[in-house]
Amino acid sequence: MSNTNEFLIKKLEEQYGKELSKTIIEGYSKKRYTTFRINTLKSNKDEILKILKENNFKLINVDWCDYAFIILNKTEEDIKKLQIYKDGYIYLQSLSSMLPVLALDPKENEHILDMTASPGSKTTQIAMITKNKSCITAIEKNKIRFDRLKYNLDKQGVTCCTVMNIDSLKLDDLFTFDKILLDAPCSGSGTISIYDENKMLTIENINKIKTIQLNLLRKALTILKPHQKMVYSTCSILSMENEEVINIIMKEFNIKIIPINLKNYDLPLLPTKIENTICVCPNEYFEGFFICLIEKI
Repeated sequence: MSNTNEFLIKKLEEQYGKELSKTIIEGYSKKRYTTFRINTLKSNKDEILKILKENNFKLINVDWCDYAFIILNKTEEDIKKLQIYKDGYIYLQSLSSMLPVLALDPKENEHILDMTASPGSKTTQIAMITKNKSCITAIEKNKIRFDRLKYNLDKQGVTCCTVMNIDSLKLDDLFTFDKILLDAPCSGSGTISIYDENKMLTIENINKIKTIQLNLLRKALTILKPHQKMVYSTCSILSMENEEVINIIMKEFNIKIIPINLKNYDLPLLPTKIENTICVCPNEYFEGFFICLIEKI
């Protein structure tokens, strides 16, 4: 096992203790089921389920999300061969990745910012939930990822989104938003394989990432309208990138962390150090994910 993974195990044991760390490590090693959501901008549940049944797909409808499904008997490669995937009628997305948008609870006619939007999983989910009747601004600074974002928005039939190829930190402070999604860059400690080396998992790299996370969160709270909400999320389960970041920001801004109704979803949750935040434990259905719902006072 590499030094990188030894670093991760040490951090997990410091944060969660040895017994719970074993559960997390077991979750990393499990083969995760392929999951998807039906794109109701272009199709409907009955139509998609009929096609998948004809192609011998066995599915579970996720009980907390009517448009989300788990594939029991086939792979991601199998579903990518179908025309409904090629036409954007369905979108492959992890269940954990769907949760931040559900926590944000976007509404029609709201001005919504997705600060680090590529490849567009959450942007397209917001557009779908709001039936293309919100006003979304999606930002991606990397040109290759920006092009991928535009491709996915078009493929999914999104018509309510303005896409910007800039660094979110350079967005003019004259912009204001009703809701903001910051799915921040992170080490990926919730999604890795424990058996693969991840060069992001060093204290030096995590401290660099933490600085980026803090600056993005500061920017978000500057341009979020008063008394409105934003979601800070990462695909990390390390408190360095999650609770530690939130605690620093709570000292700088007049905010409160508000309850997320996802606690009723029967999720495999890990303990968190801030009340009302959620951290999902990796297993065969979920990636590790942290979600915090913030209200600007």
